[in-house]
Amino acid sequence: LETPRQQALTQSSTWNLSARKRPGIMLQARRALASASRHARRFAAGPKPMTTAAAPAGRRSFATHPNEDILSGSSGTYMEGMFKAWKENPASVHKSWDVYFRNVEAGRAPGVAFQSPPGTTSAGRDLPAGAAVSASDDIQGIINDHLKVQSLVRGYQSRGHNIAALDPLSINDADLDDSVPPELDYKNYGFTEADLDRTFTIGHVLNKGFIDSDNPKPWTLRELLKNLERTYCNHVGFEYMHIYDREKCNFIRERIETPTFFDMTKDQKLIVLDRLIRSHEFEHFLATKWSAEKRFGLEGCEVLVPAMKHLIDAAADVGCESVVIGMPHRGRLNVLANVIRKPLAHMFGDFAGVQDPGSTEGSGDVKYHFGMSHDRVTLNGKSVHLSLVANPSHLEAVNPVVAGKTRAEQFYKNDTKREKVIPVLMHGDAAFSGQGVVFETLGLSDLPSYTVGGTIHIVVNNQIGFTTDPRFSRSTPYCTDVAKTVGAPIFHVNGDDPEAVIKVVQLAVEWRHRYKKDVVIDLVCYRRHGHNEIDQAGFTQPLMYKHISKHAPTLDIYAAKLIAEGVITQAELDERVREYRDLCQHEYEVSKDTTVRPQDWLESKWEGFKGRSKLAEIQDTGVSPELLKHMGEVISTYPADFNIHKGLSKIMKARGKAVTEDTGLDWACGEAFAFGSLLLEGNHVRLSGQDVERGTFSHRHHVLHDQNTEDVYVQLNHLDPDQAVYSVSNSSLSEYGVLGFELGYSMTNPNSLVLWEAQFGDFCNTAQTIIDQFISCGEDKWLRQSGITLLLPHGYEGQGPEHSSGRLERFLQSSNDDPHVVPEMSHDHRQQIQNANWQVLNCTTPANYFHALRRQIHRDFRKPLIIMTPKSLLRHPHAKSPLADFGPGTRFKRLIPETDPTISATPAEQVRRVIFCSGKVYYDLLKEREDRGITDVAIARVEQIGPFPFDLCAKQMDKYPNADVTWCQEEPKNMGAYSYVEPRIETALRELSAHHAGKRARYAGRPPSASTATGFKKTHVAEVANLLAAAYA
Repeated sequence: LETPRQQALTQSSTWNLSARKRPGIMLQARRALASASRHARRFAAGPKPMTTAAAPAGRRSFATHPNEDILSGSSGTYMEGMFKAWKENPASVHKSWDVYFRNVEAGRAPGVAFQSPPGTTSAGRDLPAGAAVSASDDIQGIINDHLKVQSLVRGYQSRGHNIAALDPLSINDADLDDSVPPELDYKNYGFTEADLDRTFTIGHVLNKGFIDSDNPKPWTLRELLKNLERTYCNHVGFEYMHIYDREKCNFIRERIETPTFFDMTKDQKLIVLDRLIRSHEFEHFLATKWSAEKRFGLEGCEVLVPAMKHLIDAAADVGCESVVIGMPHRGRLNVLANVIRKPLAHMFGDFAGVQDPGSTEGSGDVKYHFGMSHDRVTLNGKSVHLSLVANPSHLEAVNPVVAGKTRAEQFYKNDTKREKVIPVLMHGDAAFSGQGVVFETLGLSDLPSYTVGGTIHIVVNNQIGFTTDPRFSRSTPYCTDVAKTVGAPIFHVNGDDPEAVIKVVQLAVEWRHRYKKDVVIDLVCYRRHGHNEIDQAGFTQPLMYKHISKHAPTLDIYAAKLIAEGVITQAELDERVREYRDLCQHEYEVSKDTTVRPQDWLESKWEGFKGRSKLAEIQDTGVSPELLKHMGEVISTYPADFNIHKGLSKIMKARGKAVTEDTGLDWACGEAFAFGSLLLEGNHVRLSGQDVERGTFSHRHHVLHDQNTEDVYVQLNHLDPDQAVYSVSNSSLSEYGVLGFELGYSMTNPNSLVLWEAQFGDFCNTAQTIIDQFISCGEDKWLRQSGITLLLPHGYEGQGPEHSSGRLERFLQSSNDDPHVVPEMSHDHRQQIQNANWQVLNCTTPANYFHALRRQIHRDFRKPLIIMTPKSLLRHPHAKSPLADFGPGTRFKRLIPETDPTISATPAEQVRRVIFCSGKVYYDLLKEREDRGITDVAIARVEQIGPFPFDLCAKQMDKYPNADVTWCQEEPKNMGAYSYVEPRIETALRELSAHHAGKRARYAGRPPSASTATGFKKTHVAEVANLLAAAYA
C-alpha cells in the first residue's frame, strides 16, 4: 500500500511527463502533494521527542504519550490506509478505529485519542501472569493481527494456485512442485487453532474482493480460510498477482472472490452437457469407423469444444462479429465439426478419400492441417464469422499469422476499438513453453502497429510433450509462464470440471473486452492415446497411462454429477447421446455420395480471382506523367511549419528536382511512386520490418520527424483526401513473428500491397519456417493465395558474411518450375507465373522495381513476391530511371537486353559472348567493360529469375548467332542463381534457339564456399577482380 505522499509523488511524476500537453496539471500535482504531506505528517510522524532543554518562555512542553509508538513504522502506513477508508465510510473500520479517528478529528492528540474497548487484550500473544497491558500494546496487537490476516489473503491470492486441484488424473502437480507454499499456512502468521473463530473486519484501501475497503465484511478466520481455499485452491488456479496494475487485479478479484462465481443454472448446465456429448461422441464415431487412421483426437480434453463454443457466444454478446482461430493438429477435426460447423458428411468423406475428380489444383495436405470459414448463429441469435487458419505441423507457427489476419480484418472493418474481431489461439503445453515464436508474438501484443486488442489463449495442457515429461521440457513452474512477460492473467483449470472451465472462459472474454490485453486459459487435461491414435505411449509413460486407462471420460464424470444433482435423468442422457450418434451415422451414409472439393477447406475466399486453371490477362502498369509529377511534388515537400533535419531538406529538394527536370529517379523515388499510385487507386499499402520508416540504408524517409517537437509527417498519406491508407511501421527486432504477422495481414484482402523488409537479406534466416511452410507452398497445400512481398537487401560490397546475401539460392531451389520443360510462353497464353509458387526478382532499375510492385495488384491472381533489393545501388549514379520508364504503356521487364549503343554498333556476328546476370553485378560488369574498351561482349539482365524467362533468354542469344553464353554472379558457385539458371539456359537454347542448341552456360563468379562472403576487405576486392576477369576472358 502506498502512503498518500507516495501516491501523490507517483501521480506528480506521471503528470510531469505530459504537463506540456495539459495546462494546470502541475498546479494540481503540487496541491495534491501538499495535502497528502500534511495528512501523512499528522498520522505517521508523531510528536518530536522531548529534550532536556527548558521550554521557551510562554510555551508549554509536551511529553510523548506512550501510545504514540503505534504511529511509527509499518503501523503508521497501515493507519494511513485505515484513515482513508474511515473518511470514505466510518462503518468500514472497527468501532475502536472509528472512535480513535473521531477523537483525532475533534482535536485530541494522537497519543491520547485511543479508547480501549472493554475486555480486549493483545490477541495472539502469550503474556506473563499478572502482566499489565497498555493501550499501546492493545492497539498494536490489533493492528498486527489485521496486517497478518491481510498478508494471509494476499498469500492465497499470490500462491493459492500452487496447491489447486488441477490435474484430472491426480498424479501430477501442474507447477511441477508438490510442496505447500508457507504463505498458505495460517500458523506461519502466528495464529493458532484457537484463533480460527476470532472475527476480523478487514479492508484494504484500493482493493476489492475479500478485503474490499468499500464493503468490509467481518470474517472469522475459519470462514475466511474456507472461502480462500474454495476460490484459489479448488479446480481453478488464478494467477494474476504479477500484474502491476491494481485496477486490473481488482477486476479479477471482484468477480472470483464471491460465493456465486461458479454457480450455473440448470439450462446452462444442459448446454454444457450437450456440447460435451457432441465432442465426446464425435471422437468415438471416428475411432469406430477409422480405427487405424491418425486423427489426433481430443480424447482427454473433450471440454475444449464446450469452452470454444461458450467463448464465441460470450464474445458475440459483447459485440464481436468475427473470430480468427489458430490451433495445432490435436483436436482440430473436432473443432472443425462442432465449433466451426463443417458438414459432417464432408468430414467423413475426407476420411473415406472421396475427392472431386475434376479438382487438380494443389498438392493438398493432411486433413488435420486445413482451415475453414463459416458464419454461425450463437445461442442469443447473433451471427459470428468464424475463420480457422490452415497451418503446418510446425507448432505455434500459426500464431503470428492469426494475429496479422486479425489486425487486417480490424483495419478493414474500421474496428479501432478492437471489439469486432478477436483472435483465439490454442496451444500445446510443451509448445507454448518451448517455441520462441510464442514470445515473439506476445511481444507484438502492445505495439501500436501490431496490437489486436488482446488474444485469448487456450493451452491444451496434456502434461506431456509427445514423449517428454514436462520436468524435462521446461525450466519454469508452469508451461504458461512466458505470458507473464506481457502482464496476461493466467487461469489454470481442471479439464474434468466443465463448469469451472466455462466460468474461466467467461472471465477471459470479459477481461479481453475490458482491457484489450492477452489472457491465458491453461486447460489442464490429459491425452488418452499417445501422440496419435496408433502411438504406444506406455513405452515412455507407463504409470501415467495406467491411470488414464482407468480414468473415466469427462462426459461420464459430468453426466454423473448432473444426474446426482437432479438436473437430468439417465434416460434423458441416453436419449441425447443416441440422437447425436444417429446424426453421425446419417451423415456417414450421406458422405458416400458426397464429393469433397479442396475449396471447402478455405478459411476465407476471394471472389473474382483466378487460380491456375484460368488464364489471367497480362496488363500494363505505367501511370500518367501528370500523376508522376503530382507524386513527385508530394514526396519532396512538407508543411511550412514542420522542421525537418537539414540533411533531409537537401534530399527532399533533390527528389523534387529529379522529377521536375527528369534527371533520373532513384530507387526511393521508384518505390514511392509505386506505393503512391496504388494508394491513389484505392489500394491499401502496408510496409513493415526493422527500421523501414527511414530505411536501413537511410534512403526511404517515409516518416519525417520534426526536429523540435518530434511530431511525425508521412508524405504518402497526403496525396489526396480520397486515397487509401499507407501504413509504414518499424517492427520489433523479430523476423519469424513479424513476417508471419504480415503474411496473415496479406491473406485478408487481395486488394492491398503488404510488404516485409528484412534489415539485411540474410536475416530472413530466422523467418525460414514462415517462408518454407506458408509462403512457398501455401497455395499448393491449402489453395491459399497471398501477395505478400519480401524485400531482402542483397549485394556483395565487402560487408562480411552476415550482410551480403539474401540467400537467393534458397528461394530458387524451392521454386516449382521444371528446369527441363519450356512452358507456353506466348503473350496471349502465358500462365507461367500463375503456375509458379512464387516470383523471385533481382532488379537493376528503379522503374522495373516500380512495375514489379504495381504488378502485384494489377492482375487477377496473387503470388508471393521475393525481391533481392539493392544497397549500394540505392545511390548509384547509373541506377536511375527516366520518367518515361514509369509512363503509359510500360510494364515489368522480365529480362533487359543489351542497350549500350557501342555494342549495338558492333555487327551482331562479331559479338563473341553474351553474359547473363542479375542485380548489382551488372554495374560492375558494365564499368569493367567500359574501362577495358570491350565492344564484342553483350550483357543481358535477368530481372525475373524465377520463373525463368526461357523465351527472352533464347531471343537474346539468337540476336548474336556466334556468341557463347556465360552466367556471371557475385555469390559463390554453390549459392546465388547459378544452380537454378544453368539447366534452364540450356533448355531454352535447346528448345527455342535457332543458333545455339546444345550450348551450356559457362560460370563466372566466386568459387564454392561454406560462408556466404569473406569478412576481409582486401580479399573481397580481389574476388571481384577475379570474377570480372573470368567474365571477359
